[in-house]
Amino acid sequence: MDLGAYDARATPGGPADKAAGLAATVLLGERLADLQERLWAAGSAGDRRRLLLVLQGMDTSGKGGTVKHVIGLFNPSGCRIRAFKAPTREELGHSFLWRIKRALPEPGEVGIFDRSHYEDVLIARVRELVSRAQLTTRYHQINGFEKSLADDGVTVVKCFLHISYDEQRRRLLERLDNPDKHWKFNTGDIDERALWPAYQEAYEIALERCSTAAPWYLVPADRKWYRNWAISRLLLEHLEALDPQYPKADFDVAESRARLLAT
Repeated sequence: MDLGAYDARATPGGPADKAAGLAATVLLGERLADLQERLWAAGSAGDRRRLLLVLQGMDTSGKGGTVKHVIGLFNPSGCRIRAFKAPTREELGHSFLWRIKRALPEPGEVGIFDRSHYEDVLIARVRELVSRAQLTTRYHQINGFEKSLADDGVTVVKCFLHISYDEQRRRLLERLDNPDKHWKFNTGDIDERALWPAYQEAYEIALERCSTAAPWYLVPADRKWYRNWAISRLLLEHLEALDPQYPKADFDVAESRARLLAT
């Protein structure tokens, strides 16, 4: 796989321009909210199905922005959001999948991972934190893990937010030039940019080797409005495929109505 063959500013299948994209995303939000509520309601009645959105991408590619603008359309009661940072001492004492399994959505929920188990074959590869043999084992473990999720009723939607090298520089400069965004800037991001080719290779390998149980969606992310529209559309398609239904009442509706009117 060659990420360089994909234009990070492209808008495949999307609205004509930014204004149309923003309007279309609002319309998608209404349908998404309805389906998410139905999934949450079905989960309360024993339906084990749930959805997990995995967001991966280089720094500034918009993982946090996606959570804000797309997941903000959902009812937070039925969502479980987890941003994975560097593993803690406790987490390092377990398998790399241990902390991931503890953060999975419960039946009826929509889970969102800002970064994920893929960090352990991305930064681990670039920074040579483990051997190549261990990396190969991890790719197989990830495929097995994602198959087990599918078998347990978890629909996994994996999105790689594809940002260009120049656009990342522009967004980092925006953070430096705005004092209100200094808290979002990390000087280490500059060091990571020096490893851009290595990270692109690591992503290419991960996207190629880990698409058996759950396919990857490459989302051009230079245009924020398109990124938000595309991921909203992907979520809508998967929720429509699940077609969750409100559970039927397990009580006598007419009797309850009559009793209520009598009060």
